[in-house]
Amino acid sequence: MIIGSTKEDLSLEKRVALTPETAKSMFNLGLKVCIEKNYATHLGISDEEFKKIGVEIKNSSNEVLNSCNLLIKVNCPSEDEINNFKEKTIIIGMLNPSQNKKKIGEMIKKKIDLFSLELLPRITRAQSMDVLSSQSNLAGYRAVVDSIYEFEKAIPMMMTAAGTVPAAKILVIGAGVAGLQAIATAKRLGAIVSATDVRAASKEQVESLGGKFLTVDKNENMETAGGYAKEVSEDYKKKQAEMMQEALKKNDIVICTALIPGKPAPKILTEQLVKLMRPGSIVYDLAAEQGGNSAHSNPGKINIVNGVKIIGVKSLMNRLPLTASNLYAKNLFSFVRNLYSREKKIFNINFEDEIISKTLIKEN
Repeated sequence: MIIGSTKEDLSLEKRVALTPETAKSMFNLGLKVCIEKNYATHLGISDEEFKKIGVEIKNSSNEVLNSCNLLIKVNCPSEDEINNFKEKTIIIGMLNPSQNKKKIGEMIKKKIDLFSLELLPRITRAQSMDVLSSQSNLAGYRAVVDSIYEFEKAIPMMMTAAGTVPAAKILVIGAGVAGLQAIATAKRLGAIVSATDVRAASKEQVESLGGKFLTVDKNENMETAGGYAKEVSEDYKKKQAEMMQEALKKNDIVICTALIPGKPAPKILTEQLVKLMRPGSIVYDLAAEQGGNSAHSNPGKINIVNGVKIIGVKSLMNRLPLTASNLYAKNLFSFVRNLYSREKKIFNINFEDEIISKTLIKEN
């Protein structure tokens, strides 16, 4: 059986789905591997590095598609690739089915089996395949680095002969994987950190990292059975806004990470709340591409409102493409290893396996 991978559109995506390390792991499973020419040269990984391991280099994406039984990608394939797929090819990637309905429909008509890794169940056995966690971890780290750069002031408390520089205060909205990494990174850099989340269970995690947890006095269960945040009531939103009013007056940097699976990001910082922030403050919105947690947040843009910089993030992993690719490729390999039967030498789509049944995109 042959695994293939083609280049992404570099104007949109710099990550790759296969690295020399994971290609070697594929061979150890008994699989063959082929890639498109100049597959990862933009990351400093030459075709020669892949060749040394035994990877076959194809001259075009069409040659890869005609050769492989299973294609691994970062994002949903292009229209040109879809037109050239063989029937019964298997595709694994972050296919974003809610935003690529037309493409998904075309591929299903060609009897292509599609696995979207964003749909992985939150179970222990799937942790090594969890692309959302691995990429969000990096996003939380980068959010702090970028926001501190834009803040243009010292972060830790410093005592000098000329006087004391107070520590910056950072508020993290949403204590999922990205939020927790943002808290940890900000603490390491010497900031005073607080955080809030609709899930009460996150309080212990925030405090274990040295952050102060800001709570909303409302007895509602805001967590889904899968461990994700769910949409809150209007009454909760009102109480949340009251809590945020006091917090925003005190903090220098606000990092927004709150998301609801399958829905637009919740709008937590209204225009009125942003006005409460001091000039020179920063809002760094990781949720901008999903609608944004903050007013005035636009993907890929910095808007300055009353002296406050609102930074809308777009394609954040393109700023850490090599590290992000290494983690993503390992997640993909773990999924392929679970899918492949070494005894039968086939990709076994076993619907009794929760990982497979949950990630397989079914016809609507």
